[in-house]
Amino acid sequence: MIYEQVMEATQAIRLHAPQKPVVGLILGSGLGDLANEIENPIALSYEDIPHFARSTVPGHAGRLLLGSLAGVQVVAMQGRFHLYEGYSAVQVTLPVRVMRQLGVQTLIVTNAAGGVNPAYKPGDVMLIRDHIFLPGMVGMSPLVGPNDERFGVRFPAVANAYGADLRALAREAATQCSGLHLHEGVYTMVVGPQFESKAELRFLRLIGTDAVGMSTVPEAVIAKHMDMRVLGMSLITNTATGDEHEEVDHVSVLEVANSARPKFAALAREIVSRLANQEL
Repeated sequence: MIYEQVMEATQAIRLHAPQKPVVGLILGSGLGDLANEIENPIALSYEDIPHFARSTVPGHAGRLLLGSLAGVQVVAMQGRFHLYEGYSAVQVTLPVRVMRQLGVQTLIVTNAAGGVNPAYKPGDVMLIRDHIFLPGMVGMSPLVGPNDERFGVRFPAVANAYGADLRALAREAATQCSGLHLHEGVYTMVVGPQFESKAELRFLRLIGTDAVGMSTVPEAVIAKHMDMRVLGMSLITNTATGDEHEEVDHVSVLEVANSARPKFAALAREIVSRLANQEL
């Protein structure tokens, strides 16, 4: 069933955009304007793609764009889907499967996240080295249910989901982006949509979390399941150590994301440019 849905969506996209993208981009809250960097884009509303869900969150435009970025054919989700919107993990990750069928080999997945690590400041960027995905905290894995071998194996390993080679490439790219403060750490996903309590944030620090958000992990798991390379990046939009006196809200998250957008876009563009010089 899922395979047929993926193929229907893929075929519908190819009718409008016959090019073959090799890099996929998933743009998180406030980061969708990175899509403006894409040259000669073909834009498709999610509503026009069979079996795609709808983006309901401010800061998520709800469009799929295919075009060129730094000389590389890309496909970008300008807005993603979340479990807290009421979608299943399968619905949330269907676009990743479609990207793979379109030809994507490398997935760059971004998000806005809270900085659990006290050293992180709003506007910083964290490369995701690893993730924490606790089913009791975030719902079921996107791989629960019958496995279709046409996508991948029944028991995929995700111990190295975020490739060390891609992180090294991103660190090199960051040296060309002035004013960018780059970290590397562990990302934990929670369901949301409520922001975490102080006790929850202290727990997350205790188990080794550096940044926390409400997305990304399901997409990374599915990308790994389909043998794609994954680079994950979190834009730190607020401190989330559990010691804050002021409460965070989505408006402030978007404000920080908007202010950091130019340097974040420059980093993404530099990363894709360097990918063009190696085997994608």
